[in-house]
Amino acid sequence: MSLDTEVSPAVGTEETEQRILDAQRAAHRRRRINTWLLRLAIVVAWLGSWELAATLWIDPFLYSKPSNIWHRLVGWFTTGTDFGSIWYQIWVTVEEAVLGFALGAVAGVVLGVILGRSQYLADVLAPFIKAANAVPRIVLAALFLLWFGLGLPSKVATVFVLVFFAVFFNAFTGAREVDRNLIDNARILGASRLQVLWSIVLPSATSWILSSLHTAFGFALIGAVVGEYTGAKAGMGFLIANAQGTFDSAGIYAGMIVITVVALLAEWGIGHLENRLLRWRPSVSRQTASGL
Repeated sequence: MSLDTEVSPAVGTEETEQRILDAQRAAHRRRRINTWLLRLAIVVAWLGSWELAATLWIDPFLYSKPSNIWHRLVGWFTTGTDFGSIWYQIWVTVEEAVLGFALGAVAGVVLGVILGRSQYLADVLAPFIKAANAVPRIVLAALFLLWFGLGLPSKVATVFVLVFFAVFFNAFTGAREVDRNLIDNARILGASRLQVLWSIVLPSATSWILSSLHTAFGFALIGAVVGEYTGAKAGMGFLIANAQGTFDSAGIYAGMIVITVVALLAEWGIGHLENRLLRWRPSVSRQTASGL
């Protein structure tokens, strides 16, 4: 009898905690559904007002219409563009963006961490880095076009410049923000400079570096499109430039939508990678559930 009396409060506590967790999950699901419904309502209202305005008041030749943009997208993905398959155009732009992104991110991380840990090198190179960052990117795109031609190298160079500085400054700041006590303790225990860099500095700067990659890949797509817009043989920027030259406003909007979808997919992939690499970091939901 006493055994039952001792066990029953524990069972009741577990049931209460389970009900609280179920209620929290249900509230979270309702919140997500309501959020997506509100987003859908905003999109529908925006597209509907645009379609109505282009039909009754504004000139659809200049501003196009959602229905015309939809027909252009359907045509691109079913019969192709005037310059070949739309998938080939997307692949060209993504290839340029990914190659420039990878090279720029690696260079930005390496140089940012090195200068972040070396005050002397940072002081020496600071004016040169600031001067290079101040140069307008569109000018560099035109210059790279003269140097490397209409092919892949000029676009990768443009992307590299945009991505490098976005990643470099975050890596530099992350390396500077490492707890000095951790480094001193590691040195006392006999760790070398390379061991300190690999075991303490890089893990501490990971959050800074990964957060910069979200913005950096957006810059990578911008760099690829700007390079193609300046001069190219294929790519989404090339399609948009051609649509502008033929006063095809629907084609311009369609190209922008395709690039936006690619950017959102890349953002999702980078976010997924960030969550996997930073599993040790407590999530907001866990902090909320524990009352922190």
